[in-house]
Amino acid sequence: MPDTIPAEVRADVETLWNYHRLNHKLKPTDVGIGLGSHDIGVADYTAELYHRGLFPLIVFTGANAPTTIDRFPRGEAVHYRERALELGVPDEAIKVEPQARNTGENLLLTRDLLAAEGITPASITLISRPYQERRAYATCRKLWPEVDVTCTSQRITLDDYAASIGDIPRMINVMVGDTQRIRLYAENGYAIPQDIPADVQTAYDRLVSAGYSSHLIPEAA
Repeated sequence: MPDTIPAEVRADVETLWNYHRLNHKLKPTDVGIGLGSHDIGVADYTAELYHRGLFPLIVFTGANAPTTIDRFPRGEAVHYRERALELGVPDEAIKVEPQARNTGENLLLTRDLLAAEGITPASITLISRPYQERRAYATCRKLWPEVDVTCTSQRITLDDYAASIGDIPRMINVMVGDTQRIRLYAENGYAIPQDIPADVQTAYDRLVSAGYSSHLIPEAA
């Protein structure tokens, strides 16, 4: 398994990486929501933002997916909570939503969990893997439009992130899949549309042609 991004695809990977990061300005919100994935850095950064006083309450949300079952066998949200506790977040500041299997469910089940406890946030911070920011934002604006949403992820370079994940083919495959979902989920009514610039589409097409297609959703011909 390569320990660096292959040179022949690096420019295209960086194009997608930059596209998915929204660079929202952080501000205090009512709740921080850590979206489950294969990236434990989501838990690390959520804990950091909690300690910085950006929100008083955390919800970690996520069950498992084929890309995470090996890393987080007890469920993404459960492992995230354990990591946040290790990082000094008090248990009473963390809630766990362990059933969601996609970003839409992350948001809807978290909203329902909070509502069941009498919590109706006016604002939220969504913390995701770096190349999920745009899709998380588009999904939230569609499914939870009444909430003011800020999206963020670890402030990290592409190469440092790739080294931290330790599975570069998986990272690229998931990034390509997330790019497809920007268009596909908007077409299916799960997210608001997002502009896809020509250079992003070209980078995506080349990466699919290079074989990074394992995280794609089958589409009708």
